[in-house]
Amino acid sequence: MGSFKHMALVLGLGAALVPLAHAEDWKQAKNEDGIKIDLSEVAGSDYKAYRGVTFIKAPLAKVRALQEDVVGACAWIHECKTQKLLKTEGDQSWTYTQFNTPWPVTARDSVMHVTTTVAADGSLIRKLQGVPTYLPEEKGFVRVAKVDGFWKLQPKDGGTEVTYQVHTEPGGSVPSMVANKFVVDAPFNTLKALKAKAEKP
Repeated sequence: MGSFKHMALVLGLGAALVPLAHAEDWKQAKNEDGIKIDLSEVAGSDYKAYRGVTFIKAPLAKVRALQEDVVGACAWIHECKTQKLLKTEGDQSWTYTQFNTPWPVTARDSVMHVTTTVAADGSLIRKLQGVPTYLPEEKGFVRVAKVDGFWKLQPKDGGTEVTYQVHTEPGGSVPSMVANKFVVDAPFNTLKALKAKAEKP
């Protein structure tokens, strides 16, 4: 587990940093506790993309180490029930995550393909792509149909600037009120918990 590519990258809710396909104008949805959340409509989708940005007063290596603990990372990922590493191959990894969902929404699970690159300035970029057919579906869970996004960790001012951007198609039926709450809560709660853990002495 000694390399960044092993870390699980999840929903909360998928080479170079590529903007999310079809994301349009970003509009701020929340700015609290040093965490800024923006949302964007995505052409052809009923679900908004989310982008969370925060500054963590901890070295990139510490943030990286927290994320490399695939099982432990579930503790700070929004509504994560359980998570495991399926496979690692070079700079690529595959992870499986189960999520809690509010009643009456059926619990979700997702399989993610994560590709990690390290930029010249030392920043780490991890592209997230859902691969729903990688594993057979689990009884009692609806498989997340699509995930497209990235994490970026960038050294800055003696700490780490973290960006977490995702668009997801959750699969099955999700009431709009639940979906609209999720796209704000998922990045905010994930980044808040990661920040608290990383900044703890």
